[in-house]
Amino acid sequence: MISVVDLRKSFVAPNGERIEVLRGVTFAANAGESIAITGASGSGKSTLLHLLGGLETPDHGTISLDGQKIGFVFQFHYLLPDLSAVENVALPLLIARWKKGRAFERALELLQKTGLGDRAEHPIAHLSGGEQQRVAVARALITEPKLLLADEPTGNLDEAISEQIGRTLVDYAHEHSAITIVATHSAGLAGMCDRLLTLDAGRV
Repeated sequence: MISVVDLRKSFVAPNGERIEVLRGVTFAANAGESIAITGASGSGKSTLLHLLGGLETPDHGTISLDGQKIGFVFQFHYLLPDLSAVENVALPLLIARWKKGRAFERALELLQKTGLGDRAEHPIAHLSGGEQQRVAVARALITEPKLLLADEPTGNLDEAISEQIGRTLVDYAHEHSAITIVATHSAGLAGMCDRLLTLDAGRV
């Protein structure tokens, strides 16, 4: 379970003005649940995910999470271009000191599940945008996180690839008793999720 209570976050603009992005966000989610976060551009969707993932610190409020592993799918992949698809996916396990053979075996399983088994050895630069995003999804899932966060994971992809990625994220929560939280502008992706939360004026 994750519980968010009165979460607030502001930033200081270059002109010195303080901009309040989140003004008291409160919600909870249970294991096995997928949630879509929607709202206009600049409403704080990415900021909320960054706070939930520990990438930024809130000004006020609490975030309580049962479980320590968090997976993050970014809009712009952040894959390592000098590595192959399977090397990128295996990297979190290698950092965790898994044996190389076992880590690569697990990475290949996930790439096959996302339809990229035949592209596993290809350099990232040789993959399309949709293929790169599926590699990023596999990398986020490889540690079997209890909280999976995805920031506009289908933003620049065609409908078929977007649906496949969205289904993978939602199914992961159901199959692994995890929580998936997705920030998205896509009505299709939001419709796949169990619940929809809309950010407006810094609140849910």
